[in-house]
Amino acid sequence: MNDFDKQLHAKIDDLPTEKQPQRDLWKGIELGLTSEAIVEEKAVSTRVSSNQWFALAASVCLASVLWLTVPQFFDTHDKESPGYALVESMSQQQQQQVTSLLASYQSVPAVTDNWQAQMNELDDAALAIKTALKNDPNNAALIRMLHQVYQQQIALIERVHAPKWQQI
Repeated sequence: MNDFDKQLHAKIDDLPTEKQPQRDLWKGIELGLTSEAIVEEKAVSTRVSSNQWFALAASVCLASVLWLTVPQFFDTHDKESPGYALVESMSQQQQQQVTSLLASYQSVPAVTDNWQAQMNELDDAALAIKTALKNDPNNAALIRMLHQVYQQQIALIERVHAPKWQQI
């Protein structure tokens, strides 16, 4: 060990083992906690619509898993195409989601008047896709298309009744 290292170790040994703050830190901690709680409350209020998306996605995933693992739980209308049970399950869940959203926005006026026409067009598109799925119930592309149409319906309802520019 050379002279420089000895001096360095001596200086390190002379340093105090604890450092005390120069001011009261509790005020800053309290302010940080309260502002963090306010930010969290705002995030929770804006997460409502994203939670609805997550609920829809989770229900579709659950239906898919159940359809793949336990097909006897689904009541199929056409025993020749048991794969269509997933489509029926998705349709039922979509109808429940739409009904729930419309009920939650019942007291909120719509921003536009022609949203029902747009909703009817999306319903027609879903019906066309479901008709195609009756012939080919395991077509992944058609199932994705149906899922996208359902997502567009939910987004339309949310945009018409609770647009982002009104949430600011």
